Amino acid sequence: MRVRRWSDLRKIDMSRFLSEKLSTLKPYTPGEQPRDQRYVKLNTNESPFPPSPKVVEAASLEAQRSNLYCDPECTELKRAAAELYGVQPKNVLPVNGSDEILYFVFMAYGDETHPIAAPDISYGFYPVYAKINHAPLHKIPLKDDFSVDYRDYCDLNETIVIANPNAPTGICMPVWQIEEIVKTNPDNVVVIDEAYIDFGGESCVPLTETYDNLLVIQTFSKSRSLAGARLGFGIGNETLIKDLNTVKYSVNPYNVNRMTQAAGVAAIEDNAYYLQNAETIQQNRAYTQKRLTELGFTVLPSCANFLFAGDGPIEGGALYRSLKERGVLVRHFDLERIGNYCRITIGTKEQMDILLTTIEALLNEKGC
Repeated sequence: MRVRRWSDLRKIDMSRFLSEKLSTLKPYTPGEQPRDQRYVKLNTNESPFPPSPKVVEAASLEAQRSNLYCDPECTELKRAAAELYGVQPKNVLPVNGSDEILYFVFMAYGDETHPIAAPDISYGFYPVYAKINHAPLHKIPLKDDFSVDYRDYCDLNETIVIANPNAPTGICMPVWQIEEIVKTNPDNVVVIDEAYIDFGGESCVPLTETYDNLLVIQTFSKSRSLAGARLGFGIGNETLIKDLNTVKYSVNPYNVNRMTQAAGVAAIEDNAYYLQNAETIQQNRAYTQKRLTELGFTVLPSCANFLFAGDGPIEGGALYRSLKERGVLVRHFDLERIGNYCRITIGTKEQMDILLTTIEALLNEKGC
């Protein structure tokens, strides 16, 4: 069975009816999604663990009421998230995956006269959202070691979006550096995208009580095993949440369906299950990093559920293609600075052993 890619669909010419403003848009390319189970799938940073039984039960029960609209306020979900993170429900905005609130952010705080600043190597949706909202994207280069230099963002006077830990590098900034960015840009919104924070980073959520210009975004897709349910949320000052609700209620007020809302509440209530899974991922990450280093690869320090490995005995693109031929999917980005690297999702110990054994076999074949 072939792997279906969005880039395949892009080869089809667009219609003559497409708006001129979208004619040059280069959309985000999602990771490959196999249509069978032939691959060891380590390319899209999903959790290898299923949702907890409590989550499955809650979503199944709520599915029986699918004839009724869901709660547009996500009342119970906001309550549960607020209790978990030590904030008030008015400070929480649940959304249809964290990508949705990122889009709301670019709509609300970016336009022709309000540029967006972000690292030059980061989440691929940032330039797409900037382009579609006509916001100039100020790309700030990562340092030579692929880390973010917080001083590049101080006193910037622009809307700032930073993934922490960053993707695809996995490198995490300390909270004090982010606070310095927030403090020195009091008249601009600073967005910290914490999709991977549960795998070893420190969240900036507590800073939202002090700074009215800080929005923290998290997702249920990674540590909470709900990538297919599409659920994320933002935490920030009540005024920021009102801004983003204005966008939400102008676009899609029923954005989080009732099954996903129920699943989200149950996932929060069963938090110990997910914390244990995150701990297991960190253990498997350390194991995999050590083995890859021993095999001659440079592996960046990661606080995410993936590793960024390269500069090894096999070039990044060749490694991706060779692994795919042997049934292991990883992610390769065809960009100049990182073209020699692959991003490898951390799965179960068994999955990581398959990856490592396959790489060892490739190296032996090449006489490395």
